[in-house]
Amino acid sequence: MNFNLAKHILFALCCLSIVISAHSQNSLSGKIIDQKTQQPLIGATVFLHDLKTGAITDVNGNYIITRLPKGKFLLEVKYTSYISKAIIIEVNGATIQHLSLEENVAELHEVVVTGASQATDIRRSPISIITLDRKQIDQNISTNIIDAISKLPGVNAVTTGPNISKPFIRGLGYNRILTLYNGVRQEGQQWGDEHGIEVDEYSIDKIEVIKGPASLIYGSDALAGVVNLLTPNPVPTGTIKGNILSNYQSNNGLVGLSVELAGNKNGFVWGARISQKQASNYQNKNDGKVFGTSFNETDFSGYVGVNRAWGYSHLNFSVYDNLQGVPDGSRDSVTQKFTKQITEEDTIRQIVSDKELNAYSIPNLHQHIQHYRIILSNNFFIGKRKLAVNLGYQQSVRREFNHPQHIDIAGLYLDLKTITYDIKYYLRELKGWQTTIGINGMYQTNNNKGTEFIIPNYAQFDIGPFVFVKKSFNKIDVSAGARYDIRYFNNDEMFTKTNSQTGFDMITTDTTGANRPFTSFNHTFSGVSGSVGATYSFNENFIVKANIARGFRVPNIAEISANGVHPGTNIYQIGNTTFLPEFSLQEDVGILFSSKHISGGVELFNNDISNYIFNQKLSNAQGQDSTIVQGNQTFQFKQSNANLIGGEANLDIHPHPLDWLHVENSVSIVYAMNKGAITDSAKYLPFIPPIHTRSELRANVKKKFKYFSTLFAKIEMEYYAAQNRAYLAYNTETTTPSYTLFNAGFGTDITNKTGKVLCKLNILCNNIFDVAYYSNMSRLKYFDPNQTGRGIYNMGRNFSVKLIIPLSFKS
Repeated sequence: MNFNLAKHILFALCCLSIVISAHSQNSLSGKIIDQKTQQPLIGATVFLHDLKTGAITDVNGNYIITRLPKGKFLLEVKYTSYISKAIIIEVNGATIQHLSLEENVAELHEVVVTGASQATDIRRSPISIITLDRKQIDQNISTNIIDAISKLPGVNAVTTGPNISKPFIRGLGYNRILTLYNGVRQEGQQWGDEHGIEVDEYSIDKIEVIKGPASLIYGSDALAGVVNLLTPNPVPTGTIKGNILSNYQSNNGLVGLSVELAGNKNGFVWGARISQKQASNYQNKNDGKVFGTSFNETDFSGYVGVNRAWGYSHLNFSVYDNLQGVPDGSRDSVTQKFTKQITEEDTIRQIVSDKELNAYSIPNLHQHIQHYRIILSNNFFIGKRKLAVNLGYQQSVRREFNHPQHIDIAGLYLDLKTITYDIKYYLRELKGWQTTIGINGMYQTNNNKGTEFIIPNYAQFDIGPFVFVKKSFNKIDVSAGARYDIRYFNNDEMFTKTNSQTGFDMITTDTTGANRPFTSFNHTFSGVSGSVGATYSFNENFIVKANIARGFRVPNIAEISANGVHPGTNIYQIGNTTFLPEFSLQEDVGILFSSKHISGGVELFNNDISNYIFNQKLSNAQGQDSTIVQGNQTFQFKQSNANLIGGEANLDIHPHPLDWLHVENSVSIVYAMNKGAITDSAKYLPFIPPIHTRSELRANVKKKFKYFSTLFAKIEMEYYAAQNRAYLAYNTETTTPSYTLFNAGFGTDITNKTGKVLCKLNILCNNIFDVAYYSNMSRLKYFDPNQTGRGIYNMGRNFSVKLIIPLSFKS
């Protein structure tokens, strides 16, 4: 990436903003008050998401936002313990908009920026969307950012220890879920099991999750849903704000520290965050310390940009660097203690010492995952039209050091480079119809630089034009769109020879006597996707929504071309170049209701997928595990048709007059069938989460106590039913027993005499009773190379202490 060029572009945009802003005097101002008392609300947040600008109300409840373009925008107003408001306002000149908020414990309105062409009230979107904000993240224990959303109804995570989680939505994951970072697709070998999402968990302010096909807006890989990880919005002009966040977790001794600072000077915005977290091996009461699960992660991110009357231009960057242990589950046959590999032949194993199990050091055999990103986001207002141009560059470097006698040589070494583009043009509103046309995609290359090769070198180019329309008819909101995707794919032929000095295979151009693990292959994949849906608001408190969508996904590189050992998984993986794209057709219906003391909803879905790809263990003629490379099970991707049905329901009760008390309940169900199965053992799909219920009793105390305010206390019960609907064919999966976990926590803001918040303190505990359990979604359940019938249990009891110190200055 040419960073000098990026700087020149940003400088030019800054200069352009000075010229354009001189001709514009549009502003938005007003007063935010309590609806009942008519008193001003101090510190309410007023934000225009499509412009990435906002304000905080002053001591009189007043706010003002300057340097705005003319047009209609969705305005969101939020204040703690009050119902948020989201209204469409038209800015033209010095626009005044006063608003009153009603005190309530239930959240009715929330603005989301995912799944539509622009910011939308979540209740008026026909697609199923659920969110998690920073406050909720801080008041719960999570070991990574995907783990944080795994309690949401319909959302799960497939895990390989505490710091490795991949999102699953309604029973589907990997390349069927598109992870976004500030709206830009995250690319980092997401087909792999043994590494997580390369994002600093402390940098995320809000997470928006689409439960269902979103290929219309985002293209291939959004077949089952989207997880959009959003960093904090720019701070109000004239301020410098930030925080210091620290976190300690007892189970693996995790220590995390993150510092953020952001400012806004007359529309010139900037921000930066640096984070570091490290942990030893996690533990449970059956396995003790689990060797190979320690990690050490360092992250840095930031942005700089301008907000002007013509729109905005922001340059974002991030650096992710993670040293991650690699568990293999090997144990000593006598003591059942974990062992480690010390020779290339792996004929002799050494028992891991207690000192090494308790240390923060990373084992010699480990992963080193690095991810670099730079994004230029632009919004230009042209009269009553808008042009959004987002360009990004990412580099994912993944190395796995698995040679115990050559610890500086990476076995697996993948260098993935991706250029993304996303261009949207918002037409002038015509008779209430909002129309967006766009085109987005990416160019991506992958190169091998190691000694082990599971996938070949490849290049691919995606392009997808689309059109999206929506309109509100009083109580009815409708939206629809269509898209056509094309992917040009080419993987290279590869030749390897054994290096005489190291004894390892290396890529060579000399074909004489060379091995050829991969042949050249090129193909063009294409497909049509679309969506149509509507919501009907009977009144402010009762809404019905329905949507039908067609999703599209191109087979990933591993599914097409894999042919080798997948390090960190104990699997020899085989792909299939004859695979067709996956297509899904999903119907969703939902009912949402809310009142002052009760709220809830029911959402149901039916998803039919053609050409569904799944991984199946291979057996030999004797019915035993097929072995190509000793010590590794052999798996091959298969293709079939599938059907997934299920839904989620939630009910939140906050009874009067005990308005401080919350009883929150949710249940998630998904059933998945392999429609191409010829035996009963193959009739279900693999990695399908069981029925999951969650109940939380929570107290939010509004009364202030001298130096304490905003107190909360909670106790939570999570129940995971037995998963007997497993893909048992060829011993691919096993059933999983049920289990129940209890969690608890409390927290408070600590203030000075004037009421200013000095810090936030949260003390939490997961798995209070230290239950030993296998999660159906944990890959460690199957880490049993000694074939003892015993895998690795999930994490035991875990206490967490979080201390958050807010920072605020005048610029």
